[in-house]
Amino acid sequence: MHIEPADLDSTAFVALMEEHRATMRAASPLESQHALDLDGLRGGDMSVWVLRDGDALAGCGALQHIDDRHAEIKAMRTALGCQRQGVAKALLAFLVDEARQRGYARLSLETGATEYFEPARRLYAAAGFVECGPFADYEDDPNSTYMTLALD
Repeated sequence: MHIEPADLDSTAFVALMEEHRATMRAASPLESQHALDLDGLRGGDMSVWVLRDGDALAGCGALQHIDDRHAEIKAMRTALGCQRQGVAKALLAFLVDEARQRGYARLSLETGATEYFEPARRLYAAAGFVECGPFADYEDDPNSTYMTLALD
């Protein structure tokens, strides 16, 4: 497995993002869906990577710059058929390390609050993330869990 910058125009990446957004639509009410579309991932404040297992695209993740000391994890996704193979854990470790290298003091994320998202919340908690209140432009939402990790 290796991690590399994402080609946001590749057919495989577009398909992975369509899979991601479809899953989020099925798992969360519309007002609680915060998954970015491709245009959102193209923003100048965004850096996106993919994890490949051989030639297969196994997952992706992104960092969004909030301010000089704070970044957010976005677009974390493990491709269907690649779950429980260490993809999400490897991507998360990479994103945390990348955020540290960029000098961020804090790394935060939003994930779902329902049972469907329990594995994601466990993954983040195992990496040291703790629950927090809404950050950046988020607002209180009973369908969202906000988590943060101090990096310094």
